[in-house]
Amino acid sequence: MASFQPNAHHCIQAVDWPISQLPGLSLDNQSRLNNYGIKTTRQLLKKGKTQADKLLLANFLQINIRDVNKWMAMADLARIPSVGCEYCGLLLHSGVSSVSHLAQLPVHRLHQQILRFYVVNLQRRDLCPSVNVVKQWVQQAKCL
Repeated sequence: MASFQPNAHHCIQAVDWPISQLPGLSLDNQSRLNNYGIKTTRQLLKKGKTQADKLLLANFLQINIRDVNKWMAMADLARIPSVGCEYCGLLLHSGVSSVSHLAQLPVHRLHQQILRFYVVNLQRRDLCPSVNVVKQWVQQAKCL
């Protein structure tokens, strides 16, 4: 089986998700974001490019800036096709804060962090994504 090497020929498209797919986003907050014109993760990232933009958004939505920062980080990570909304929260809880951060991480160390998260928080090892899945995340992050 040929291994995937990120280069100009194999680069992937960033994925744009409906805002409702982001994990942990209440219906109330989804509706507030919709009222602000934010219906997708790409729109969220566009509206929160700078810290000042994020503060404006938090003030408009009347929520804590920490929530906005968390949503931004998950929306950024969800752009990676193999991560998506399914694993962006897991990566954030495992200490990964952005696509560029993920692209720099050694696969085996990240896998150990994720495994530790599963064991500590869920008392389960069997739910942890495989090393190959984590490797795909890192490789795709390097492309974005």
